[in-house]
Amino acid sequence: MKRRLLVGTAIATVAMISPAAAVEPQEVVSTYADIALATYEDSLETAKVLKEAVDKLVEAPSEETMAAAREAWLAARVPYQQSEAYRFGNAIVDEWEGRVNAWPLDEGLIDYVDASYGTESDANEFYTVNVIANDKVSAGGTEVDVSEITPEVIQSLHEAGGIEANVATGYHAIEFLLWGQDLNGTDAGAGARPYTDFDTENCTGDHCDRRAQYLQAAADLLIADLEEMVANWQTDGEARAEVTADPSAGLTAMLTGLGSLSYGELAGERMKLGLLLNDPEEEHDCFSDNTHNSHYYDLVGIRNVYFGSYERVDGSKVEGPSLADLVSESDAALADEVKAKLDTTLEAMTTLKSRAEGGEAYDQMIGQGNDEGNAVVQAAIDGLVDQTRSLERVIAALDLSGIELEGSDSLDNPDAVFE
Repeated sequence: MKRRLLVGTAIATVAMISPAAAVEPQEVVSTYADIALATYEDSLETAKVLKEAVDKLVEAPSEETMAAAREAWLAARVPYQQSEAYRFGNAIVDEWEGRVNAWPLDEGLIDYVDASYGTESDANEFYTVNVIANDKVSAGGTEVDVSEITPEVIQSLHEAGGIEANVATGYHAIEFLLWGQDLNGTDAGAGARPYTDFDTENCTGDHCDRRAQYLQAAADLLIADLEEMVANWQTDGEARAEVTADPSAGLTAMLTGLGSLSYGELAGERMKLGLLLNDPEEEHDCFSDNTHNSHYYDLVGIRNVYFGSYERVDGSKVEGPSLADLVSESDAALADEVKAKLDTTLEAMTTLKSRAEGGEAYDQMIGQGNDEGNAVVQAAIDGLVDQTRSLERVIAALDLSGIELEGSDSLDNPDAVFE
C-alpha cells in the first residue's frame, strides 16, 4: 500500500531548494552515498566474520563454537539493519533486499520442524519438502536436484514457486539453522537448536553433513550478495550514480526511504501488525529473539541518513553535509521539530531495547495481556508515526513532488487485518 504525498508540480532544482545555501543538495546526496558504501562494507566484513565462525562450528561442533557463530550472526545484524534506510527510494536496493533479508520464512523448506508445524499448506507446496533431508525436492511440477547443497542450489530455491515464504537464502535462513524454531510463543525463550545438529559423529537432527553444507552455502551466498551491493555504491557504482547524477532525485530517494521505513514498514508491518494480532510469528528476528535490536538499528539507520553521520563497526565515523543541514537552512523551526521527533522515537526504542535486554523478549512484549509490554511497543510505533508526519513536512518544505510512502493496513485500516 502506498501513501501518496503530492507537493508542487515538479521536482525541485538545486536553485529552487536554496539558491544561496551554504550546504548544497549535491553535497548532501554525496554524503548519503558515502554512508551507504560504509554501511554495506561493514555488513560485508561482519558477514565474513560470520562465515569464519560458521566454518569453525562445522569443523568442530561444540557449545562454544555454536555460541560463537550465534554471536557473529547477531553482530552482523547491527550494520545491516542500519542499511535498511536505503530501501524503497532506491530500486537497486529494494529489488536485491529480498535475497538477504526476506522474512517470514516457512522453515520446513529447509530442515526438520516440530510436529506442531503441520505437514502441508494450501498456500505453499514446498512447505515441508526439507532440502536437508532429501537429494531431490519437487512440488507443483518443479523438481530440483539438491544432492549437493551449493550457493547456486539454494539460490534457485529462493521463493520457489513464486511464493515469498520460501526463503532459502540470507540472514534469516542462517538464523534458523543456528537457532532452530522458536516454539515458545509469547513465553520466554528463543530457538534452541543443539550444536550436535552439526556433529556428524554424534548427530541429533539427522543429515548433519548436509545441514553443515547448507549453512556454509548460505553464508557464502550472503557474502557474494553483499559484495554486489558494495560494488553498487562505489565511486563508479550504479546505485551511487542514480542518486548523485540528479541531486533532486537523490533527495527524493532519501526521503522516500526514510518515510517508508518509518511508517509502512517498521511502524506498520513489523510492529503494529504483530501487536494487533499478539502474534510472535510477526517478529522480525524470531528464531534468535533479536527483534528489539532489529527495530532499534533500523531507527539508527534512519538517523544516520537524516543527520549525515554513520559510526562504523571499528568506531570511526563517516559524515558530511546532511539532510538536517539542508532543512535547517530552509526552515529552522522544522529542523528543530524533526530532531525532537527523532529523539523521542530513539528514546522509545531505547526503552524497548533495554526491556528486552533486561529479560523480556519482543515476542513477550507483544503478547496478549501484557499491558506494560504492549505500551512500550506502542510508544515506539507512535514515535515512528509522528516522525513520519514531520518528514512529510520536510518533503513539502523542499518542494519535492510525487513522493510515495509505504503504507500499512495495520495503521491505515486496522479492521482489514482481521478480515
